[in-house]
Amino acid sequence: MTTLVTAPGVGPLLRGWRERRGVSQLDLALRADSSARHISFIETGRSRPSEEMILRLAEHLDVPVREQNALLLAGGYAPRFPETSLDDPSMGALMEGIQQLLHGYDPYPAVVVDGLYNVVAANLGMTRLLEGIAPHLLAPPLNGMRITLHPEGLAPRIRNLREWRHHLRHQMERQLALVRSEELRKLYEEVSAYPVPEGPGDGAEAEEQPPYPYFALPMVIEHEGHVLSLVSSISTFNTPMDVTVSELAIETFLPADPETVAYLRSLV
Repeated sequence: MTTLVTAPGVGPLLRGWRERRGVSQLDLALRADSSARHISFIETGRSRPSEEMILRLAEHLDVPVREQNALLLAGGYAPRFPETSLDDPSMGALMEGIQQLLHGYDPYPAVVVDGLYNVVAANLGMTRLLEGIAPHLLAPPLNGMRITLHPEGLAPRIRNLREWRHHLRHQMERQLALVRSEELRKLYEEVSAYPVPEGPGDGAEAEEQPPYPYFALPMVIEHEGHVLSLVSSISTFNTPMDVTVSELAIETFLPADPETVAYLRSLV
């Protein structure tokens, strides 16, 4: 009997994604209109999955677009999704739309980052918050995590730094659970090693009761002698067909109290 042998790596990769998602072979088979036996054969290399099967399994396992390309390559197929530079003319409409969105959100801060938290674009509201931080942190490529958590960045001005730092590190941990990125892991280890500076962000204010009940954890930050409370919201593109676009995230900061609203509007 002839046994079909899968290309090196695709079976273990699919098994890894399935286990990472906590899905059994039977559950995955039911979702993908297949059989547990066929899924088992794919994972052990006894059966070579088609390109369509790889993409179908990846869809039901919520595999990121970049990693779907890796699965296809491991299965002996060409990548399905391009990775286009944001400087490419074909991305002109996308970048124009992003700039209009950021401009329309002013005076509230908004920023666009890539999968490594490098800043792709930012509005004036965000630029105002960055005033006064160390110049070396503003040298390209600007990195949102470094700018926020570095002792020479925003960290000394963040009053609830320990809480906000925990939130950002947890966000990166969730992302690391979804993607295999050595660069992202190195960034996580770097920012985790930053010391927590003394001052407004030493945690003393975290015990104070805010004058208004927060609907989400805010970043409480000082700016020009004013204390601002900002709640973060992150948006991504639905059904991306490009690796670069799939990793873009638009983060907007909504004022969490009337004083923050009034102050930010006064800057216009």
